Amino acid sequence: MKILQINASARSAGANSTRLADAVTARLLAANPQAVVELRDLAANPHPVLDEPALGALFTPADQRTPAQADRVALDDALIAQVQAVDVIVLGVPMYNFGVPVQLKTWIDAIARAGVTFRYTANGPEGLLKGKKVYVALARGGLYRDTPADSQVPYLKSVLAFLGLTDVEFIYAEGLALGAESADKAFAEADAHLDQLFA
Repeated sequence: MKILQINASARSAGANSTRLADAVTARLLAANPQAVVELRDLAANPHPVLDEPALGALFTPADQRTPAQADRVALDDALIAQVQAVDVIVLGVPMYNFGVPVQLKTWIDAIARAGVTFRYTANGPEGLLKGKKVYVALARGGLYRDTPADSQVPYLKSVLAFLGLTDVEFIYAEGLALGAESADKAFAEADAHLDQLFA
């Protein structure tokens, strides 16, 4: 088994979402001792955003790209190849201003490529990243689960499914900014959820 852990916090150290993602990966390793883990820290190694030069590079035929354009597309190619090569993806996702961090959105923009990770067919779009398990470790300061204020889960369900990633499990640690007792309870509940998942 190959596991890819994506830490999407703006902080490389001390992030609650990373703590929760680490816990998921630890359970996976305990259940699969021979598994190999790749870690991508989007704070320590930020990926460039999808801007006008990047779009120009992507929409230029490969044999007509300038060296700079080829280098830019190669950065996205590396992320796509990494995702294609793994069996399990663990996403550590904090909530920033009711949405996903820009670091995660940039990663999604990089791996979502027509004809490579999804394609358009006569029956509609088809995701091509099939047969993978995804665990999403969500860390939130407040309490948003199953409320209209939670825009993260609907968005992630939609975009992951669009890419063919339909086997998705969400693990929550909420109320982390509501005091030490609330934070301890949140991580205890997340651990209990993981106990059930990996029983």
